[in-house]
Amino acid sequence: MTRVGITGHQQLPAEAIPYIRQQIRIILAELPPPVEGFSSLADGADQLFARILIELGGRLHAVIPSENYESTFDDSSLAQYRKLREQASGIEQLPFAEPDEAAYDAAGRRVVENSDILLAVWDGKPARGRGGTADAVAYARAQHLRVLVIWPAGVDR
Repeated sequence: MTRVGITGHQQLPAEAIPYIRQQIRIILAELPPPVEGFSSLADGADQLFARILIELGGRLHAVIPSENYESTFDDSSLAQYRKLREQASGIEQLPFAEPDEAAYDAAGRRVVENSDILLAVWDGKPARGRGGTADAVAYARAQHLRVLVIWPAGVDR
């Protein structure tokens, strides 16, 4: 069994999405089955990863940062979040009352702790707040976890 975590930006430039989608698909398809994916199901990279994982027959495990997490989504990403959550074979909700930087940081760490490989849809820049993509990557690297960065050259966020 291969366990793959995802961390990544929520706002992805439109021109980056085809490349990111292709790279996630290639990486997941090359892994020995069964593949289990760990995601917080946030808008952007997390939801893109989760959809591809399910399409390829992988098992999805959701790591929900807090109660009231749904309040962070707009209408379209909320519908996708709910659909993916229903498709998850496992759900872990962390013990935070509200979605905040501490909850996001803890969720990123749980994704890393459950993974053999971390996919990072990341432009390589510092996190914009605690619990961002850069923090999850730094934690994964400190744990000596394999990190695969996916980002198209020349694209700014």
